[in-house]
Amino acid sequence: MGRDAPLTLAAALRAGLAAIADPAKAPAMQAYMKSAMPFRGVPTPERRRLVRDVIATGGPPSDRDMWESTVAELWDGAAFREERYVALDLCAHRSARRWQDAATVPMYDHFIVTGAWWDHVDAVAIALLGPILRAHRAAVQPVVLRWIADPDPWRRRASIIVQNGAKAETDTALLAEAILANAGDDNFFLRKGIGWALREYAKTDPDWVRAFVATNEARLSPLSRREALKRIG
Repeated sequence: MGRDAPLTLAAALRAGLAAIADPAKAPAMQAYMKSAMPFRGVPTPERRRLVRDVIATGGPPSDRDMWESTVAELWDGAAFREERYVALDLCAHRSARRWQDAATVPMYDHFIVTGAWWDHVDAVAIALLGPILRAHRAAVQPVVLRWIADPDPWRRRASIIVQNGAKAETDTALLAEAILANAGDDNFFLRKGIGWALREYAKTDPDWVRAFVATNEARLSPLSRREALKRIG
């Protein structure tokens, strides 16, 4: 594959989205996501199948530069929201596992700041950054700690939910710090994220979550408390 390969892969994915687009579905998808960027009308299962098929046919990016160039072309040059979803699918594809390390964090930070909505931020924080944090904690945790008090609310949401799904690998001190630093903010997505993060960890240690909520009841919003205790009482 030559130097044009990143654009070729991005173009193939864009063409694939256009081929399976359903314009009848697009307006409802755009309205649900409250997106200024239009949709093609491609459901998630079909989109992910497209990514797998295109990679199986043309091959994955052969090195980090090619992968990052392809992802950046899809993300920054997106005319439809599914193109950004495809960029994230390409990040999560097994062919990109070897590049999931601290060097990738700035790119994911860019996605959080420019995506600036829950669908993008949640996918990046949990599915992409979470595993990197657990595998490279010494390098990545300082970044997460900075995000906890960042002016950007989406970085703060990412710092709260980044450990969702970590189970026994959850750093409860980091989780508590992220939550308590943002508990007083009236931003819906921060309050909802706090409740979600606690509810997820309750699947592993419900006693810790109950005790945390009881100790910090006055600091946590009713929404956060309700979400945290939803399944454990």
